[in-house]
Amino acid sequence: MTHQFTLQWKNAVIVLLIVMVSIGFLLTFFQNPELPQGIVSGNGRLEAVEVDITTKFGGRLATVLVREGDTVDLNQGLVQIDTKELDAQLRRAEAEVRRARHEKNSAVAVIAQRKSELSLTKKDLGRSRGLYENDNISLEQLQRDETAVQTARAALAAAQAQFSNTEAGIEVAIANTELLKVQIEDSVLKAPISGRVLYRLAEPGEVLPAGGKVLTVLDLTDASMTIFLPTLQAGRLRIGDEARIVLDAIPEYVIPATVSFVSPEAQFTPKEVETRTEREKLMFRVKVRIDPALLAKHSAIMKSGVPGVAYVRLGIDVVWPESLQVRLPL
Repeated sequence: MTHQFTLQWKNAVIVLLIVMVSIGFLLTFFQNPELPQGIVSGNGRLEAVEVDITTKFGGRLATVLVREGDTVDLNQGLVQIDTKELDAQLRRAEAEVRRARHEKNSAVAVIAQRKSELSLTKKDLGRSRGLYENDNISLEQLQRDETAVQTARAALAAAQAQFSNTEAGIEVAIANTELLKVQIEDSVLKAPISGRVLYRLAEPGEVLPAGGKVLTVLDLTDASMTIFLPTLQAGRLRIGDEARIVLDAIPEYVIPATVSFVSPEAQFTPKEVETRTEREKLMFRVKVRIDPALLAKHSAIMKSGVPGVAYVRLGIDVVWPESLQVRLPL
C-alpha cells in the first residue's frame, strides 16, 4: 500500500514538473523580449484610410470599371452612371438656348422698327405744329399726331423690355445647359486618391440613390496603428516622437513611424476618478503613423488589418535597441 502511494506521488510530481516546464516554455516563447528603459509598446492592427466612392445623383449604373484588389490612380474613372435621360434634357436645354437667341434677334428687329416709327411720328408732329401755328390744320389733327408720338414711345419701351426678357431667358437657358453638363460629368465617378479597391459594393444595372456607395478605396499612403498606453507612459509622449512597428506577418522587418495623435481623454475607465492609483490605471489611445512616402514606395505589400506591435520611445535620448533598428524590404 505504501509502495503504491509512493509511486502515485512520484507520478504526480513528474506531471507537475512537465506542466511547469511547458508553461515556462510558452511564456518564454510568446512573451516580448524585455524592452530597454524608456521604450514602451502596445498591440494593434495596421489601419489604412478608407474612402467611399458614392454617387452624387441617383441613377442606374452603366459600367463599373474596376474590381476588388485593383490599384487605381488619382482621377482615374471608376464608375459610369447611365446618362440617357440627362443627354435628352441637355439637348432640350440647348434647343431652348437657340430659341431664346432667335427671340433676341427678333426683339432687336422690333426695337429698330419701333425707333423708326417713333422718328417718323416725331417728324409728323413737328410739321403739324408748324401747320397748326399757321392755321392750316385743326387742333384735333395736332393732338392726334401728339398721341401717335406717345404711342410710338410706349411701343419702343415695350420692345426694349421684351429684349431684356429675351436676354434673361438666354442666361437661364445657358445656366440649365451648364447644370446638365455638370451632372453628366459627375456621372463618371473618379478616384479621389491613389489606392487599392477594397470593396466593390454595386454591379452594373443596379439603380442607386444619391449618395449610394459603389466602391471603397484604400489609401495606401495613409496607414497607422492604434495602441493604448497607461497614464505615466502616454503623458510623456509628444506628437512627432519616433516609433517602430513590427507586423506579425513580416516580423523580420522593422517599420519606422511617428506618434501622430494622443487622445486627450482616457479609455476603459470611469470619467471620474478620485485616487492617484485609479488615475495611473487610465489608458490613453495613441496613434502611430507611417511616413506616406515610405508607404508609397512599398504600396505593393501594404495590407490593412494586419496585427502587430508598435513601439514608442519616451525621450529623444533613448537609443533604439538592435532588435528595433529599422529594417525594410528592398
